[in-house]
Amino acid sequence: MEKIKTDLLIIGAGSGGLSVAAGAAQMGADVVMLEGHKMGGDCLNYGCVPSKALLAAGKQAHAMETGQPFGVTPVMPEVSYAAAKDHVHNVIDTIAPMDSQERFEGFGVRVIREYGEFTSKDTVKAGDYEITARRIIVATGSGPFVPPIPGLEDTPYYTNENIFDLRDKPDHLLVIGGGPIGMEMAQAHRRLGSKVTVIEGAKALGKDDPEIAEIVLNRLRGEGVEVVEDAKAENITGTDGDITVETTNGTFKGTHLLVAVGRKVNVDKLNLEAAGVKYDRSGVKVGADLKSVTNKKVYAIGDAAGGLQFTHLAGYHAGIVVRSAVLGLPAKAKTDHIPWATYTDPEIAQVGLTEAQAIKKYGKMNVFVARYETDENDRAVAENAGHGLIKVMVVKGRPVGASIAGKHAGELIAMWAMAIANNMKMSAISATVLPYPTLSEINKRAASAYFSPKLFESDTVKRIVRFVQRWLP
Repeated sequence: MEKIKTDLLIIGAGSGGLSVAAGAAQMGADVVMLEGHKMGGDCLNYGCVPSKALLAAGKQAHAMETGQPFGVTPVMPEVSYAAAKDHVHNVIDTIAPMDSQERFEGFGVRVIREYGEFTSKDTVKAGDYEITARRIIVATGSGPFVPPIPGLEDTPYYTNENIFDLRDKPDHLLVIGGGPIGMEMAQAHRRLGSKVTVIEGAKALGKDDPEIAEIVLNRLRGEGVEVVEDAKAENITGTDGDITVETTNGTFKGTHLLVAVGRKVNVDKLNLEAAGVKYDRSGVKVGADLKSVTNKKVYAIGDAAGGLQFTHLAGYHAGIVVRSAVLGLPAKAKTDHIPWATYTDPEIAQVGLTEAQAIKKYGKMNVFVARYETDENDRAVAENAGHGLIKVMVVKGRPVGASIAGKHAGELIAMWAMAIANNMKMSAISATVLPYPTLSEINKRAASAYFSPKLFESDTVKRIVRFVQRWLP
């Protein structure tokens, strides 16, 4: 067995682990990385990248059917589901070199393609290697959670880890789970020609602002996606091409089944007990510095650290760890400025607090909700972009949250993420001059909705204006 001593040992070559490795190695640290499966992790191979590629294919098909408002005769697209999957894998293959073993070895990282498990507080065994490190970063990500529904283990089903390898278009896709993954895959498959039923035990898109979620759900239902809520799956039976899901709200039949009910953190096989690292089903227990609360030599980032599960959060965590473990600087992570998006059409985007969360935290009298209907935006009108809404929660002149439903909501949320991260005032948004006509003007109109009552409905302002007008030459 080869024994290795290093400055940093990173377990997992997903987004967070790769970011730490690149930064630390290029700054001069000795870095070893373990990856027992695919470089790039879930996001590249099974999550963010392939799902957006499949959504893009569905968008192209949908455009052929919806050209009438623009004077373009609608036609039924001839969809090759297998070719759409070829597009998905071409996208993965195009991006993969950025996450490749060769690239990171070029940075000076020693990449070992083995799974690892702790043998002590600072040592990990991986295949024929024993690695002792000054600091160890757990960046193992998460995988699909498969719920213990009776009959499921004896029934063929898909998760996000294998749905992108399916080559034959489902005639009728049953989706268990109405969260972001389930709804994205539902819309993509409906637009590519499948009948789709989403089965959700509570409320679809239940973590989003209800008013925002309803806009998207109405669009999906309008496109033919059946969304059944309050339907907890109780029993599943079937074979390839013939699946039955019995729920508390009816029985549903389809040809294929996708399970998309959530994520399970990948920490079970690390033998964290040997390192004295406290953890539970949500991940490693860490402080704001991302260090294990019970072993300060061990950090956890991204999904492995519990909390929000987003690729960009893992990248943010990586920056915290580089500052702490590589440069020895104090650094703490926070989450109130972390945005996220669901890439349905229209999209949903959120940063900070929702309306309900802001009212609960600050009190109803202290929260001003600035609203703007996005279909009043001239660019949205020109592109027939459909109904949308932005809500900005403001406390003492500063945004504490923003919720958007509409075209390119994932892009529009960037301004509010910047504002919250930098403690900016609403006046900074209203003072920004934006090109016309752009969707980004939606953000400025939301800021105007905050200031308008103060300017146009104030008796004090009106008295001042009348006084000024009398004295102006």
